[in-house]
Amino acid sequence: MNLPDPNSPPELPSLLPPPLPLTSFASELQSPPETTKRGIFKRFFFWTVLKTEWLFGLISMVIALATLAAIPGLQFLSLGYMLESSTRVAKSGKIGDGFIGIRTAARLGGAILAIWLLLLPLRYLSNVAFTAQIINPDGRNAARLRFWVLILTVFVGMHIVFTLARGGRLRHFFWPLNFLIVYRQFKLGGAYTKARDATWDFLLSLRLPHYFWLGLRGFLAAFLWLIIPVTLLAFGQVKTPLSPLVGFFGALLLAIVVLHLPLLQTQMAIENRFGAAFDWRGVRRAFNRAPWACSFALILTLIFALPLYLLKIEVVPQEALWLPTLVFILFIFPARLITGWALWRTKMRDTQRHWFFRWTGRLPLLPAVLIYLLFVFFSQYTSWNGIASLYEQHAFLLPVPFLGL
Repeated sequence: MNLPDPNSPPELPSLLPPPLPLTSFASELQSPPETTKRGIFKRFFFWTVLKTEWLFGLISMVIALATLAAIPGLQFLSLGYMLESSTRVAKSGKIGDGFIGIRTAARLGGAILAIWLLLLPLRYLSNVAFTAQIINPDGRNAARLRFWVLILTVFVGMHIVFTLARGGRLRHFFWPLNFLIVYRQFKLGGAYTKARDATWDFLLSLRLPHYFWLGLRGFLAAFLWLIIPVTLLAFGQVKTPLSPLVGFFGALLLAIVVLHLPLLQTQMAIENRFGAAFDWRGVRRAFNRAPWACSFALILTLIFALPLYLLKIEVVPQEALWLPTLVFILFIFPARLITGWALWRTKMRDTQRHWFFRWTGRLPLLPAVLIYLLFVFFSQYTSWNGIASLYEQHAFLLPVPFLGL
């Protein structure tokens, strides 16, 4: 019989479970086929929802910018937003950074769409009640319909108020018991303070004063650059011996200005300094570092400004004024993003490119600026504003200037 050695340490009971075979580990690491497929489907579903929300937000943002551009005074918000988008692209080099506030626009657009859908039955019933009132003002049906219009107005109005108080998401508008949720929040206490602070934070996140001030400075800088060339071009229509020469000189100055102005406006927004809009030497140095990128951005800006001149052939009614501005946003906003990308390319090099690339990069600008000048010159004969249309440089100023209102 073997006795334990008295000099050896006592054995302690093992606290670890016995090792499992390798096959059990392999079986645990492998998830069931159903779970894997369910996970892939779930990720694809959420990816589709996020992309759909982003696309809806982009559409909402474009409509919002077009609406603001059609309202006198608020037009500077639209121009300031595009300048800020160009600035962010110029700092990061990513086109996606220029789409600012798309998720917020999706939420606001969803709320507006839901409210519009909720008001459709009320509008239909109001039309029926109005028709009944015309046919028989003292009839029982007209009085009954007016009563139900009043009831439906109160119900829909209270539902919209409670939904907005809850958070105003799209899915909340289709839940009929929002008043219970809001009542429970107020019963717990602090609901008013939270709603007030959330509303204030939301308004601050829109940065409306920043966009307005940026758009106003961009407008003033472009106006100061364009006022002399455009005035000389307009003076060329006066019947004097020197008028053709003055008009030609104005067209030549305008060609030089429009080749620098998009980059100058973006440079002003990047440096957040009004004087940067007149540093044309800095823009020329930047052009020499990335001539083809800058040339592509300038050509795109000039070409995308042409469709709005075609829309000025016929007078647009005041209620449909947002349609030309929608065309403006759809064309000029991408050009602003590309301009920011071109200035980002200029930061990739510390020295200028070879003379061959610098001069060949300038060659495509000649036909582009010539076509643009032809559209601008003949716009005084096709537009309802006459010679005043020469001052409506939509590619650099406001989409629908005050002269066009």
